[in-house]
Amino acid sequence: MGNKTVLVVDDEKKILELVRLYLENEGFKVITAEDGETALEKVEKHEPQIVILDIMLPKLDGWEVCRKIREKSAVPIIMLTARGEEIDRILGLELGADDYVSKPFSPRELVARVKAVLRRYNNTDEKERQRITLDNLVVDYDYHVVKINGKRIDLSPKEFELLWFLINNRNRVLSREQLLANVWDYDYYGDPRTVDTHIKRLREKLGDKCGGYIKTVWGVGYKFEVEKDV
Repeated sequence: MGNKTVLVVDDEKKILELVRLYLENEGFKVITAEDGETALEKVEKHEPQIVILDIMLPKLDGWEVCRKIREKSAVPIIMLTARGEEIDRILGLELGADDYVSKPFSPRELVARVKAVLRRYNNTDEKERQRITLDNLVVDYDYHVVKINGKRIDLSPKEFELLWFLINNRNRVLSREQLLANVWDYDYYGDPRTVDTHIKRLREKLGDKCGGYIKTVWGVGYKFEVEKDV
């Protein structure tokens, strides 16, 4: 995990310094920002491998920062939320965040979450290296790349994981709860509508033909349906 750059965004200097200390002890390069506007500037300038983003920020709040980052980048985002604020977690995930940690938090837990998200996003295990081609759709797990007719489609990490899980369970009906448990795999017990939001966004990005592979099974969930196996 060493030499990866982490952007930590929080308006509390004590939290910034504590998180910096723990991450640097694990070999990460840490940059910080204390407001939303500075955070966006540093994402553009430094291209971090992961962003830790507080919700309550001056100038631009965490929701807006997350939304703006997702317009241009698929960098993994961990959001810091107030303890017990379920709506914060749901909204963050719907905006494209990859994980959340509730305040007050254990710095060790946060470092563990950072490592887990990066492992999912940058998996280099040879046994995990896979590539699936279906007509004009190519999904490459090794490089987290999706292409349609040779053109790259920009997906957030969570959108990619959702597509990968669906395509690896093609022609099987998957409930929203199954998708939450397997794609949001850190005991996320949120609103199943989070899945619907991600499915909608995934269909839009894949376009009419490829998005059409994802079928809604009313009252149950979704199915990635193909006439013949890949």
